Order: sequence, then C-alpha cells, then structure tokens
Amino acid sequence: MLSIPPSTDEFAPVARFSGIPKLQRRSAFHALSHKAAGRRAASALGRSYEECNLIVAHLGGGITIGAHFRGRVIDCTNGLSEGPFTPERAGTLPLLEACSLFSECHMEIDEIKQLLVGKGGLMAYLGTKNGLEIEEKIKHGDQLAAAVFEAMTYQVAKDIGAMATVLKGTCDAVVLTGALTKSQRLLNMLQPRIDFLGRVLVFPEDEEMQALFESARDILSNRRPIINYQ
Repeated sequence: MLSIPPSTDEFAPVARFSGIPKLQRRSAFHALSHKAAGRRAASALGRSYEECNLIVAHLGGGITIGAHFRGRVIDCTNGLSEGPFTPERAGTLPLLEACSLFSECHMEIDEIKQLLVGKGGLMAYLGTKNGLEIEEKIKHGDQLAAAVFEAMTYQVAKDIGAMATVLKGTCDAVVLTGALTKSQRLLNMLQPRIDFLGRVLVFPEDEEMQALFESARDILSNRRPIINYQ
C-alpha cells in the first residue's frame, strides 16, 4: 500500500533554528497541496519543478507559505504554530504577551491549544471562519470584518516576502492555491503587495488527487524516485 505523509521534511539546516535550543522549528505544512501547485506552476512556466524557485502559499482553513528551491521545500511556515493568522488559527503571536494572557486567564494547556488551533484567527475576531459570510459582512459595512480580513491578507503578504529572502530573490513565480484564493477581494488586496516579486500564478482548484495519481504513475514508470522520509 502506498503511504502518503501529511507533511514532508526537506528543510535546510539553517531553517531549523528557533532561538531556543530545546525548540527546533519543524516542517509541518500542506505538502501535497504545495507540491501539486508547484508542479503545475512549473508546467505553466515551461520548465520542470526541479528547475524552478517558487514561493507557494496554501491559503485555506490553515495557511502555509514555503520556499521551494529546485524541487525541495527548504523553509516553510508551520501550519499549526507559525505564519499568518487564518480563518481558525492564531498563527505567530507576540510570545511574552501571549504568555501573560494565558497566565492571567488561568488557561489550561488544552484550552490554549484550542484557542491557537480552532478558535483563533477570523473565528476569534468575528465569531465565524466562513469566508463567504465574512465577505457579506464587509459588503454590508462591517468595518471590523473588513479590517480583520485585510490584516490576514497583510500577514500573508509579509510571509511571502520573507520567503523571497530565503530564495535570495531568485523567484520564478509566486504561487497561490487553496480555497481562499477563490476570494477576489483577497486577491485584490494581496497582489499589489507581492507583484514586485515577479509573476503571480493562482490555482484555486483542488489538484491534490490529480497530484497523487501523477506521482504514483511517475513512480511506477520509473520517472520519479520514491523518497523515504524519517
């Protein structure tokens, strides 16, 4: 039986440091979505995925933004504990203030985890993680909804910019995928902040099952090697 990991680890050694020796940065991202979008982007560029340098952003209930260097994801935001806030996740937080908040509210570890993953982000600010519902709020003049939605987009743009430094500015394309890319409002706010990086490709469709099929086909026909992740 072919087993597909939910994530993979191709990090460069320098990307693993966190600032505290006992806390190592871990690779935890939407690997299948990233790889599918990366290969589709490479095809659109007329090149192989292994020849390209790409910044890929999966924008959904979770958001992960990664630097793809010639077929390897050498750095990426952690989908559960880093990066932009998302429809339901808190993302990167100001740590000292967060520690004080958790202490003052006498929160147990399970409560903290639920707040960070499930009850954070848009849910925490607006009481919903439904993008369509939030856009309706904005259309009807909800200024808080508009500000929070823009802030999420702003944070996405910042992390895309950060990954450009990982690739030393040699970026063939910025690739956007995931359910949130179906929002024209999000794209209209995001693209002016990242257009300077070069070509922006948007793939809102779910290509993960197609990517599974193509990977299995290429492996069985010896066009792609099997990679074992420890």
